[in-house]
Amino acid sequence: MRPHHRAAATALTPEPPMSPPPHTRAVPADPPPWPPLPVFPVLRAVPAEWWDAALAGVFLLVMAVERIGAAGDLHGGLPVALVLSAAVAAPLAVRRTRPLAGYLVGAAALSAEALFVLPSPVSPYADLVGLYSLGLYAPRRRAWVGPFAALLGMAAYFADLGRAYPVIPTGVLFLWLLGWAFGYGTARRGEQREAARLLLHREVVAEERARLARELHDSVGHTLNVVLVQAGAARRLLDREPERTRELLSGMEHTGREALDDLDRVLGLLRRGAGDWDADGAAPQPGVADLERLAERLGRTGLKVRLRIDPAARRVPRSLDVSAYRIVQEALTNTVKHAGARSVGVTVRRTAGRLAVEVCDDGRGVPAGYAPGRGLLGVAERVSVLGGRVEHGPGEPGGFRLRAELPVP
Repeated sequence: MRPHHRAAATALTPEPPMSPPPHTRAVPADPPPWPPLPVFPVLRAVPAEWWDAALAGVFLLVMAVERIGAAGDLHGGLPVALVLSAAVAAPLAVRRTRPLAGYLVGAAALSAEALFVLPSPVSPYADLVGLYSLGLYAPRRRAWVGPFAALLGMAAYFADLGRAYPVIPTGVLFLWLLGWAFGYGTARRGEQREAARLLLHREVVAEERARLARELHDSVGHTLNVVLVQAGAARRLLDREPERTRELLSGMEHTGREALDDLDRVLGLLRRGAGDWDADGAAPQPGVADLERLAERLGRTGLKVRLRIDPAARRVPRSLDVSAYRIVQEALTNTVKHAGARSVGVTVRRTAGRLAVEVCDDGRGVPAGYAPGRGLLGVAERVSVLGGRVEHGPGEPGGFRLRAELPVP
């Protein structure tokens, strides 16, 4: 006896949102203490590059004022000092688009200013903004250039003061590296959120593809298999029993039309989206009440289908109703394709909070090297999503048996 295949999972059902008690009137929320200022939408509409250019202009203006005030103490003259101040402030205008190049230019100008002109008390803050922007906007590898460049810049800036007061440059360097680490960590967390979003998107797309493939296999695949069986029977009976052949051809036509309806329904799902499967204009999915029509369709192929349906099994949630039909449909399709059976029994009953579906045929049974195909794997996926279990393998008196149990909420 071959081992049975089982799949089980737990389904979590969220609690429905609470609704307000009847016969109550909604109380409007208190108005804000002041009306929203129209200036904020205008500010949000300003491109980020403009803000960066304004930031660079502010730093340049403050540094120029400071340089002019200290003109008597400058070693290289005021023009050289103003040029170096511009070289420190201007890279902030490209801190988002060229963070590494901008910071290296600013750090080099800061070092030259400190070594050959006079250290400015404003320039290090422009360097701090550039270092933070390097950690935030640069790629991972390029961002790591920042701490080493900051170390060299601080060594040049505190070349004279560091020998007398070594604690000061160490503390400033720590604060600068902390600013870089804050920007770097923010960027990496953003990358992780984006990676998680993309992973979730891929999982949703893969799940939707699997669901659509399962629906196509369940609906169109089943009807096409019935058509093939009817076509083979009609070919064999064409010369001996023309009336029987005519019945088979009529059944093929009817089954083909149903296949087209099923295909149109699935294509309608693709056009409308996953949330509109039962929207207006889309054909509803079959349920337990449609199993008699399914048995009648298979009866045209010569297979005798015995149905035993518990009346309570017809009163289950829509998801269980559809899944029970699809499970029986897949089992009967496999019976027609592989079993060579003359009869098959279908039992659907509801007991002890579970919906049990069982299909047993009197065919050839489980062949050597048996492995579940796409259809049975799709049944296992469907049952697992609903928190149930499924097993399939040899039947007790022979043939093939499939049994699935679905929890009824």
